[in-house]
Amino acid sequence: MRIGPMQVWPPVVLAPMAGITNAPFRVLCREQGGGLFVCEMITSRALVERHPKTMKMIRFAESERPRSLQLYGVDPPTVGRAVKMVVEEDLADHVDLNFGCPVPKVTRRGGGAALPYKRNLLRRILREAVANAGPLPVTMKMRMGIDDDHLTYLDAGRIAAEEGVAAIALHARTARQHYGGEARWDAIARLKEAVPEIPVLGNGDIWSADDALRMAARTGCDGVVVGRGCLGRPWLFRDLENAFNGSAERARPSLGEVAKVMARHAEMMVAAFDTERYAIADFRKHIGWYFKGFTIGAELRRRVTTANSLGELLEGLAELDPAQPWPPNTDTPRGKSGERGKVHLPEGWLDDPWDTVVPEDAESDVSGG
Repeated sequence: MRIGPMQVWPPVVLAPMAGITNAPFRVLCREQGGGLFVCEMITSRALVERHPKTMKMIRFAESERPRSLQLYGVDPPTVGRAVKMVVEEDLADHVDLNFGCPVPKVTRRGGGAALPYKRNLLRRILREAVANAGPLPVTMKMRMGIDDDHLTYLDAGRIAAEEGVAAIALHARTARQHYGGEARWDAIARLKEAVPEIPVLGNGDIWSADDALRMAARTGCDGVVVGRGCLGRPWLFRDLENAFNGSAERARPSLGEVAKVMARHAEMMVAAFDTERYAIADFRKHIGWYFKGFTIGAELRRRVTTANSLGELLEGLAELDPAQPWPPNTDTPRGKSGERGKVHLPEGWLDDPWDTVVPEDAESDVSGG
């Protein structure tokens, strides 16, 4: 798969996930297999204004090449300045633009999954980003639309192709679906038919490498984007590389092997963050995903999930049964789930799909999403 000047094989992208895809997690996944590994979403304004938290979030490990950074923005000039800053200061090798985030603090400002409804505003943002990107490829990630009554992905895809975007990723759900229900892969196929001139990547319900192969066969997509499927399963990228290379080999680690991966993950977190206590507290959200399907005693599980230091965590991991085999039937949903009753939007957002008015205070100076 070619994205601008970059040749990507296997055709796999780690989706940016807030609070998840920091440098330690990206490195852990990258060690398993190839692809693009995208940092957490950051806001354009926060980058331009050098928000301290944002500047920490965009740090890449020495081993990370190419470096992929995802920006969120609503104001075209601010997005343009942010992309220019990435180029001039060599902050990344690839810029992805977020038009898929469904969380209220983003959509109520007109950003994320809400923005493609404003076709001309979307065009202005893409034009600014591409014009300021120089040699760096600009890609975009989006959803099908706000809800079933306001689908935008085909229009957005055509606009992106016209404005020089190098690739498009479609999460085949609406913002209202959030992470509930099933991803509608047929939408990925329709998008590929609408914009055959650029790569289209499919996202949604890839819990195993075989899911990725099924998506590619069913939709004709050029590559896949993996999000929740790799939570507690960084070796999924090894499976994906094997699958796209035609190998049937799949990782089925024992509990002892999983514990070694967990230890490495936690150690990298401690090395990357300012304090050990914060790093371990942040790591704890991964523990349930790593343990899914395994039999862990209640007391040992409690001690591991409440560890406050690396030493405590490693002591608990050492007590796990290393010979316990990989549990069957665990390639199932993890992470966020459920639909939303409504999508929070700026007042009057749906009145005119063609205006380019940027909502007041649209550009948050707080990173993440």
